[in-house]
Amino acid sequence: MQSTSDHDIRRRAGDRRVVQHGRASTTSSIANAIVIKDGELFFLCDRNGDVPLEGSSGLGLYYHDCRYLDGYELRLDGVAADSLASVAGAGSCATFELTNRDAQTAGDHLLEKERIGIKWERTLDAGQCALHDSIAFSNFGVDAISLPVTIQLRGRFESMFAVRGAQPKQRGRLHPPRWTGSALHLAYDGADDVRRCIDASFDPPPQRVEASTASFDLAIEPQSTCTLRLSLHIQESSAGDEHEAALRAPAPDEHVARARQAQQHSGDRWVQDATRLVCDDQRLNRVVERSLRDLHLLGTPLRGRRYFAAGVPWYVTLFGRDAIISALETLAFIPGRAEDTVRLLASFQGTRDDAWRDEEPGKIMHELRVGEMARLGEIPQTPYYGSVDATPLFLVLLGTHAQWTGRLDLFRELEPNVKAALSWIDSSIGAGGSGYLSYATKSGKGLSNQGWKDSGDSIMNHDGSLATPPIALVEVQGYVFMAKQGIAQLYREAGDGGSADRLMNEAAQLRERFERDFWIDSIGTYAVALQKDKRPAVVVTSNPGHALWTGIAGEQRARKVADRLLQPDMYSGWGIRTLSSRERRFNPIGYHDGTVWPHDNAIAIAGFRRYGCLAGISRVLGDIVDAATHFEHDRLPEVFGGFERQEFTVPVRYPVACHPQAWAAGSVPFMIESALGLRPDAFKRRLHIAQPVLPDSVNELKLERLRVGDASVDIAFKRNGQGQVTVDKVQTHGEIDVVVDS
Repeated sequence: MQSTSDHDIRRRAGDRRVVQHGRASTTSSIANAIVIKDGELFFLCDRNGDVPLEGSSGLGLYYHDCRYLDGYELRLDGVAADSLASVAGAGSCATFELTNRDAQTAGDHLLEKERIGIKWERTLDAGQCALHDSIAFSNFGVDAISLPVTIQLRGRFESMFAVRGAQPKQRGRLHPPRWTGSALHLAYDGADDVRRCIDASFDPPPQRVEASTASFDLAIEPQSTCTLRLSLHIQESSAGDEHEAALRAPAPDEHVARARQAQQHSGDRWVQDATRLVCDDQRLNRVVERSLRDLHLLGTPLRGRRYFAAGVPWYVTLFGRDAIISALETLAFIPGRAEDTVRLLASFQGTRDDAWRDEEPGKIMHELRVGEMARLGEIPQTPYYGSVDATPLFLVLLGTHAQWTGRLDLFRELEPNVKAALSWIDSSIGAGGSGYLSYATKSGKGLSNQGWKDSGDSIMNHDGSLATPPIALVEVQGYVFMAKQGIAQLYREAGDGGSADRLMNEAAQLRERFERDFWIDSIGTYAVALQKDKRPAVVVTSNPGHALWTGIAGEQRARKVADRLLQPDMYSGWGIRTLSSRERRFNPIGYHDGTVWPHDNAIAIAGFRRYGCLAGISRVLGDIVDAATHFEHDRLPEVFGGFERQEFTVPVRYPVACHPQAWAAGSVPFMIESALGLRPDAFKRRLHIAQPVLPDSVNELKLERLRVGDASVDIAFKRNGQGQVTVDKVQTHGEIDVVVDS
């Protein structure tokens, strides 16, 4: 994914530790954080609702690449409440059930633990750019109590990059907390001339205030409830603008209830509009529904369109590669998001040579940031173009989307962008002199690795030394092959046979070179890359699985690769590792050096499907679904540890993995498409189904409302007495032929 490793951070230590991407270098684990999001606003907290004031965490309230609030503590007579249960509902709402520890009440009386029930309801409201909290304290005892309660807030208005360990070159002015009546005002005048503010209002008003702490003395009768309400409103304006603390009361209960209902309805409608999967394994049903709801949660607006933000918390922004792959993974379930994604990325397509941003004409962007450091020009993500694969994947998405929809209008609309992307690919291949699409950053703060494994230590040699740029990744050559074939088909459908033939010929020549130069017989798979002077980086990795998906591999070698990916050194029991456990740099919790990534597995089994390696499909899908059920809410995280399954009874969390994360959420839907052998040909109004397989835990499965062109299909699959999965029933809606290939 989009990462800068600790190696990259150390390498730039003389350059103020600017972190471009990836895993956090200084924050503690967020694996158990409760995460909610609405639009561009998102919040992470502990399971008791707090954002701790002590320690270094990634928790807090974020907006526009800024952590507005980095501390929020509820205390009962100075003591934190204990968590009983917590759940994030509708994606933008969370509910916490808490209780008290032993505490003192007014008059120095002991309040025994578990006498107070606390129901804390939290709602994000992107429309108001606000967070609304309702905290209800219920006295389950037989005596009235007077309970001292404090709420302390802290807002340091840190850049997302600072949260992850970077040191900004410039810093603005942080104003001291200020109270106006019962409203608390936190403000920061950024060095980028933007004033960022939080207005916190309370109901009832606090009895006492000090610094940024509100104190209450709650009188609660037996079997009664007392409720505190709090709203935090975020504002951005020009620095220097006078702004007084808001005197408005917290949002009324009915407003918060309407916001919650609207958000729940939006998520429900999203799931209802998607292709529906029902099977006899309830675990798979839950994992797929969670995937769809997470994708809805990650939907984020930009320039009048919506895309899948890469992941919470580190990547709630537009990443070219991530948005493309997530849209590709979900074409069988949610085809509409692909159109917005392609148009949005086309609007950012490179137009000039800019070494600072690794921009070149025709290149598709990698990452966009909008916070203080971006506005000051301290980082190149404005946007940054340091991705070697986003451009061919952009073309792959356009071509694959057309196969599902049977439409050429998007292609015709974006044909200038298509030509620019193809021109960039061809000119880059020609400039490198190797015959392959390769990368070497020009930016002083660019990524040293520019494929999906973009941490600094992810592309290596067998002796552990790092590959030397320029680097031509194995999977990227497959993406180019797939892109040219897919766009060739669109040109042919549009009546331009000459362009189609030229692209198909270029793809065939690339495949011939690829088979000659990338195959390494001694390891039974393809090299992860060719580096400087076309020297192969000879290590066993998951990258060749992506090449299988694209179809660039020869038939016999593809089957060897599929087998190699399932050998014990590459297969943890929960999924395919990113790097063989026999390699020198293997690390089961190394970001790209031995962990398991759900999307990486999904792409690999799409390759297994292409070459008929069916047993591997059911095995990987079954194990990834098993893994998902061990994570809260059946939610697959971005990445998890590559430890052997028999070593632990559960998959090992990666401490700072995003959750939810887009291409992880899209993984199981994409695996289902591969497992069932679905191949659309909407231009001919056909859906092909070839040799469907299912995990051992599933005997019956049905897809409803599967869209191909302007028609839809309901298909039932069933395992017969011989263990084979067959198409049991087909019902079509509209003009579509379902062809079951033998």
